[in-house]
Amino acid sequence: MKGQLSADWRAWFDGMTITQDATGATLITGPVADQAALRGLLRKVRDLGLTLLALSSSELRGLDGVAADGGDLPGA
Repeated sequence: MKGQLSADWRAWFDGMTITQDATGATLITGPVADQAALRGLLRKVRDLGLTLLALSSSELRGLDGVAADGGDLPGA
């Protein structure tokens, strides 16, 4: 699938925010509850035939390597 996703896809992507950046790429952002939810979102990207350009986490890590919610983060 080539092109941009409109905000109309928001419900299908579990209420995630869908916007376009300055380059025209579609950004799908929002909280993901756990690994199972992440796999579900990635499956939807795959099923639409979209190209995944990047995947990142905005979870904050303290100097001690502990997540803001108190859990350990990978690589800490």
